[in-house]
Amino acid sequence: MKITVAENAGFCFGVKRATDAVEALLSSGEGGRVCILGHLIHNRLYNESLEKKGVLHVTIEEAERLANEKAFVPLTLVIRTHGVSCEQEARLRALAKKHEHVRVLDMTCPFVKKIHRIADENTDNATVFFLLGTENHPEVQGILSYVRGEKYLFRTAKELQELLKTVMVAEKTAIFAAQTTQNLEEWKKSQKIIEKYCTNAKKFDTICSVTENRQQEALRLAARSDRVIVIGGRDSSNTAKLYELCRAICPHTQWVESSAELAAEPIAADEIISITAGASTPDDIIKEVFETMNHEVSFEEMLEDSLKTLHTGETVRGIVTAISQGEIYVDLGAKVTGVITHDQITDDSSAKLSELFRVGDEVEAFVMRVSDRDGMASLSKKRIDADKNWAGVVASKENGEILEGKVTKVIKGGVIILYNGAQVFVPASHTGVPKDGDIATLVGTTQRFKLIEIDPHRKNSAKGSIRVVLSAERRAKEEELWATLEVGQHFTGKVKNLTAYGAFVDLGGVDGMVHNTELSWKRIKSPADVVSVGQEIEVYIKDLDKEAKRISLGYKTEEMDPWYQFRKQFGEGDEVDAKIVSMMPFGAFAEVFDGVDGLIHISQISLDKIAKPEDALSVGQIVHVKITEVDDEKRKISLSIKALLLAEKKAAEAEAEAAAAAEQAAIDAEMAPYIVKSI
Repeated sequence: MKITVAENAGFCFGVKRATDAVEALLSSGEGGRVCILGHLIHNRLYNESLEKKGVLHVTIEEAERLANEKAFVPLTLVIRTHGVSCEQEARLRALAKKHEHVRVLDMTCPFVKKIHRIADENTDNATVFFLLGTENHPEVQGILSYVRGEKYLFRTAKELQELLKTVMVAEKTAIFAAQTTQNLEEWKKSQKIIEKYCTNAKKFDTICSVTENRQQEALRLAARSDRVIVIGGRDSSNTAKLYELCRAICPHTQWVESSAELAAEPIAADEIISITAGASTPDDIIKEVFETMNHEVSFEEMLEDSLKTLHTGETVRGIVTAISQGEIYVDLGAKVTGVITHDQITDDSSAKLSELFRVGDEVEAFVMRVSDRDGMASLSKKRIDADKNWAGVVASKENGEILEGKVTKVIKGGVIILYNGAQVFVPASHTGVPKDGDIATLVGTTQRFKLIEIDPHRKNSAKGSIRVVLSAERRAKEEELWATLEVGQHFTGKVKNLTAYGAFVDLGGVDGMVHNTELSWKRIKSPADVVSVGQEIEVYIKDLDKEAKRISLGYKTEEMDPWYQFRKQFGEGDEVDAKIVSMMPFGAFAEVFDGVDGLIHISQISLDKIAKPEDALSVGQIVHVKITEVDDEKRKISLSIKALLLAEKKAAEAEAEAAAAAEQAAIDAEMAPYIVKSI
């Protein structure tokens, strides 16, 4: 017969921390009256042993009543490992604040406390919280009390799938977590369902690493065993999961609370038996079961053999048990305790370890030195982080990922980007900065880049390019814009550069060209007569060739048309002052409006007959003319000076006739008395 006891059997870190603290209170007597909210752990036999030592298991109401008693005996209120609701914890804190003789000792498992923080910090009315857990379990009740907003509980991946068919999560952020002692395989199945139904989900892997290791080890043992004994309380969730996992592989699996429940069955000489236990099972109960089944090997010898032996150069995982200013201590499940000094954690001398770690955190580290005599192992987290970071860099190159990092400094030929702890060199030609630009302006900025060259065997030998990302983003933006372009669309564009025949305008990712003839209604010598580089102008698409990637733009509008402005103010019969701009044999052209000329035919220049326009007019001369005809279709204007001169002549003649008539009338009036009327 061979009996194997699982390395991860019995008290986990959180339970051991709680039981040690309560035992210390009882042995020192400093705690006074010790009361636990509910049961400290899920093990009936252990809880009964505490009651025999005077510990009370109370409700929150009973705790408040005891605190208000006038005996003023020191009272220690212990929060169980599974935690309590946020409302109950607040009431306990209020009691301690109100009464000097009351003390609250929070023994909530650090892993459970972590889920409380997740629920508290990540939920609100815009979220939906889903928890894989066992209904009515105290840990689950405590976690859900911290959730603000909509929340749901599911026991299996199948339940989650049905739940997601009815719960509307499209307009909210879905948050997923698991009770610390849940079945790891069920959580993995749930994650696949989450990925299928929720695109914006936040998933938190909250199953305790100790629970995970315990379950994986139990599966391995069950696979090679003829019989499995699972030890633990009937109300222990993690023990129930162990039993279910083992029984699925080894049908001959028994769940017991103590050796008294062992089945009285004969055991074959060659039978292979494995013993595992839930996180709330004390060592003495495991020892009792083991020794009941095997009288040849002592439990102490078996336990000693189960402890790992560490070797320099190994990578190990452990649980943080204590934190000081200069180092952290790690439980490695070995004969020695792991120590990681500040300088083997981070290069930042100002970093506080108490802010980087919490008791109960899992840490992966590299074994630098082992001292069996001192019972200590010197570890390095920085070494593991560096290896992981470089492995991440290599993987990113292989996957062609777009990365993001901070430009830390300028060196000869380029800049350095810090990405996930690794340094990446970006040549100046790949920074995206023009040749005559200053790459130092990138220092301190966060840039997106791609790895273009890497030596997987030589750490920190990687080249990156910011330019290729910018180019790809620009091309993607161009393609997206080209797909939406249509003739007639209007844009506010920026003049990019000028040529002899027109101006190129950036429409926000693609360029279009405004020909000189489209810049102005007037003839111009250069685009610079109308626009300047950097100027924002309103343009519209006149013509579009998507295959050739050409865009013809229009700039001039009807409102900018001089003829349009002229016609708004003047018409046939109006009189204007005009400037003689040119001479022709048949007449003179005069500018009647900025950009609009009219013809004064030679016959309309003077009352007298002239041989040529220069006989009466000169270029630059201002003359008063009458608009005699407007042809809108041909945009022609006929002007006349003669018409105004004739009008002036007629007016003068009419005025002279009127004056002569008036004078005759006056004479007639004066002579009237002397005229003899005929009889």
